[in-house]
Amino acid sequence: MKKYLVLIVLISFAFTSCASRVVRTRTAEKVVIVKTLPKNHRVVYVNGKRYYKWGGKRYRKSNGGYVVVTN
Repeated sequence: MKKYLVLIVLISFAFTSCASRVVRTRTAEKVVIVKTLPKNHRVVYVNGKRYYKWGGKRYRKSNGGYVVVTN
């Protein structure tokens, strides 16, 4: 009986991992959403995608308005 118990314990250790779980977290970035763009904004295309530019910042259209894009 002891032989079977030891065998079961050894087999269970063979199929379990000793590695611990690694969780990577990202810091939350500040997202700025603008409801409407200024009247004198420009439309620019970067890699085939449409962006709106005004005051040195680029914006992209989203559901809630326009999101400020960093680089």
